[in-house]
Amino acid sequence: MAVTSGEAAPQEAPHRDVFLITIDTLRSDHIHCYGYERIQTPSLDELAKQGIRFTQAFTPSPLTNSSHTSILTGLLPSSHGVSDFGVPLKSDHPTLAELEKKQGYQTAAFIGSVILDSKRLAPGLDRGFDFYDNFPEKPQMKLRWGQIERRGLDVAQRAENWLDGHEAAPRFVWIHLYDPHDPYEPPSPYSEIYKGRLYDGEIAYADLALGHFLAYLKKRGWYDGALIVLGGDHGEGLGEHHEDTHGIFLYDSTIHVPLILKLPNEQQSGRVVDEQVRTTDIMPTILDLQGIPMPARMDGASLMPLILGADSSARTVFGETDYPLRFGWAPLRSVRQDGFKFIEAPRPELYDLHSDAGELHNHYAPWDTRVQTLRKTLAERTAESQSKRKTSPSTVSSGTVDELHALGYLGPADARSSTDVPEPSLLPDPKDKIEEQNLMHIATMASEVGQWVKARIALEKLVQLDDKSLIAQLLLGRVYLNLNKPKAAEHEFETAVLLQPGNMEAQLGLAKALLGERKFADAVDLLEETTKSGAKEPEAFELLAQAYTGLGKPALAKQAADQASSIRGAKPQQ
Repeated sequence: MAVTSGEAAPQEAPHRDVFLITIDTLRSDHIHCYGYERIQTPSLDELAKQGIRFTQAFTPSPLTNSSHTSILTGLLPSSHGVSDFGVPLKSDHPTLAELEKKQGYQTAAFIGSVILDSKRLAPGLDRGFDFYDNFPEKPQMKLRWGQIERRGLDVAQRAENWLDGHEAAPRFVWIHLYDPHDPYEPPSPYSEIYKGRLYDGEIAYADLALGHFLAYLKKRGWYDGALIVLGGDHGEGLGEHHEDTHGIFLYDSTIHVPLILKLPNEQQSGRVVDEQVRTTDIMPTILDLQGIPMPARMDGASLMPLILGADSSARTVFGETDYPLRFGWAPLRSVRQDGFKFIEAPRPELYDLHSDAGELHNHYAPWDTRVQTLRKTLAERTAESQSKRKTSPSTVSSGTVDELHALGYLGPADARSSTDVPEPSLLPDPKDKIEEQNLMHIATMASEVGQWVKARIALEKLVQLDDKSLIAQLLLGRVYLNLNKPKAAEHEFETAVLLQPGNMEAQLGLAKALLGERKFADAVDLLEETTKSGAKEPEAFELLAQAYTGLGKPALAKQAADQASSIRGAKPQQ
């Protein structure tokens, strides 16, 4: 793995340890070595000093699952097909771990969030790993930490424990630190040091966890000879372009990420590369340095020609997000090339990044030659991906949907309930709807921790903006039930039923509201119709049993309860 200026990577490289470290939701402009003076990130700074720092690295996706799959396959989301939570990675896309394992590497992955759990939200991402540190299926404690998220120091310690038991090289280890993802809750003393800037506090804490792991490698004598790659999976809006978090837009605030490459024995240390690169280039770079043959299809390319000065040609950056579809809005696609960015949307955008790095002044005009060139490039890329794309449907259980909500995301079922429009170009432009997404995010996160009043305030504002938002009506109905306001809940669920008559959640929510108001006869009428429609929903029969009980009809109540037990596979009541 020896590399010197003017040399190509050797064909036969020694088997060295490879450590891939990804930090979730990490903006490059909030790191000290990237010029941000309001934070201390000594571990990242030292790694950059001893390695190669890329100032213009970009992810193709502002979502954790899609972006990490791109890192681990070298493919764009439209190529690997993982554009949604719970979508299995197809077996014909080889992963970095699979290729390392074929070379005799011991492989392990340590994740900081259930969002990357291969048994729930990221099926297939564990392929090639001897050990993949998923979350317990039945956690002993109903706490955020350990159930849906792990602190960075915990992740680092788990990786160190595994390495202690697998001392023989070579090893490929992926470590995922989730801390900068919202909600921003850094532990002390970072919560005090960065009071009022808790996102920075989370980054500073993640830097501590990184430092802990790097110190461990140095203590064991494994640091100097290792190849270490550190990158962000996506950034964070922080209010820019009115986006509080991420997932909706393709502006640099959420797709510009840090990327640092430390070669064995600090070769090329202190090097800074300003050319535009992609996180899809990570996998081919690692394979190139190891002399491992590349898969037949990759969207990324090795960074070694750039590092060695053998090639300075510009690399085109593509961006993709289908997450707006969850809200019933149009998906977005972008292309970043030669200092310009074009975003394909219902209202397209063109930015001259030379003079407008903040992407504040849209210069789009359909007859502009730059627009036509970039649009053609994007259209060709889209046509190519559609012709080769093979995707599997998302398979997310109801319990996992709850975990998605706890992390601030909507689930696949939410997306299906939000729109039935077949043509994305006919959907609203996310730019016109971003305030609704911000309010929905606030409400979802507040609901998960029982802050019902905060959730109610956000949702009431949201339905004023869009009184046809089924997602908002359903969640507001649930919030009113938890606030013991069944009459208000009844109104929201009735509205939801009118918006989508066959929606089971709306029907069950309306039934709960009616029971809360002691309108037992109305509840029976609704639930009898629901259960006679052929729906095998046990909760519907359980609610029907409650309604019959309220009407003083115990025999019918028992019959309904037994039916619910039968559907659940339980023993009927005696």
